[in-house]
Amino acid sequence: MCLAVPGRVLEIEERDGTRMATVDFGGVVKDVCLEYLPDLRVGEYAIVHVGFALQRLDEESARQTLALFGDLGMLEEEFGDPWEQAARSADPAQETVQETVQEAAR
Repeated sequence: MCLAVPGRVLEIEERDGTRMATVDFGGVVKDVCLEYLPDLRVGEYAIVHVGFALQRLDEESARQTLALFGDLGMLEEEFGDPWEQAARSADPAQETVQETVQEAAR
């Protein structure tokens, strides 16, 4: 599944002529294109789908949506477990162990 997820803009910069932002999705930070919302500012929230900010969102709605997605496990499904990803990037052998465990569970 591919969700449209609310996120908070942390930084904005131009990269190769494209307005880009670093966006926090409840602890997971990703790069997002802001070309559809050229007036979005640091600290504001937007709904993001496949790397593009599509619509501005108020903070309360964003927090409620993130909490609901988190409770339903949809953020982990969308982004994976950020702690698990960090552990794998720190120890490449961990990725092989995790893949083996997942294969055995299937």
